Amino acid sequence: MSLKKPVRVSHPTPVRVEPVETLLPKLDLSLQFGAAVPDSHRKLLTKARVSRWMRMALLRKAEITVRIVGTAEGRKLNRAYRHKDYATNVLTFDYAIEPVVMADLVLCAPVVAKEAKEQGKTLEEHYAHLLVHGTLHAQGYEHETDEVDALEMEALEVLLMEGMGYGNPY
Repeated sequence: MSLKKPVRVSHPTPVRVEPVETLLPKLDLSLQFGAAVPDSHRKLLTKARVSRWMRMALLRKAEITVRIVGTAEGRKLNRAYRHKDYATNVLTFDYAIEPVVMADLVLCAPVVAKEAKEQGKTLEEHYAHLLVHGTLHAQGYEHETDEVDALEMEALEVLLMEGMGYGNPY
């Protein structure tokens, strides 16, 4: 009977894993609230939380202003820029994609709250989705031009939301 020497197993040098936030593109975020925005929305939408949601959807460095507004301001902006006489959930004003993404996102708090309730989502989930959605628009993603673009954008939103621990927004 032959006895074999035990094999010595060496453990590899531990690899340092960086938190995902350090791997994401830098975002210079300005967060603004209109006078008609409820305190519950202001408390939910901290700069750190909004920045984390948006950075997940960024492909490159960005300078973005996010403004949360009431119904009157949302309606006025939608009428002036999209010629639609109602307040909508999110408006994206994209100015540059390269070398730095530059945009403004305007979200209408009452519309977001109403939609969240109708869709059975938390307010947090719906804001996260709309901020991801608007951030993708700011980088040139589109869903109103053709079905292929819409499917691509929707699939990316689903992946990003699930990656942040939220459910499928659709």
